[in-house]
Amino acid sequence: MGGNSMKTSTPPPKPLDEVLESTHDVASEVQKASDDLAVVHTVLEQEVPKDAQAGDVAQAIAHTGEIERKLAKSADQLVEANQALAEEIERLKSAQAPARRTTSASNQSA
Repeated sequence: MGGNSMKTSTPPPKPLDEVLESTHDVASEVQKASDDLAVVHTVLEQEVPKDAQAGDVAQAIAHTGEIERKLAKSADQLVEANQALAEEIERLKSAQAPARRTTSASNQSA
């Protein structure tokens, strides 16, 4: 039974600092999309004549406003998650620093 048993290794996990940077970028992009959609919504509301804002057009205008609010909320939640992640990273680094000093001191005295 000579099947090829090559194992594929999974890439090592990214350091939390890199993950945090990536999530900051995502939050920025979501906020930008929200801002852009808010502009589109405002232009549609103000520039499309009121008598033309009926049926599908009215629904589309309302929908852009709903999507913009959801994106803005998601961007805010990402900012909060990023802050929590940054605090956790700092907590982990602080907790690991004394352990590193203890290990280093033990290795030097051995």
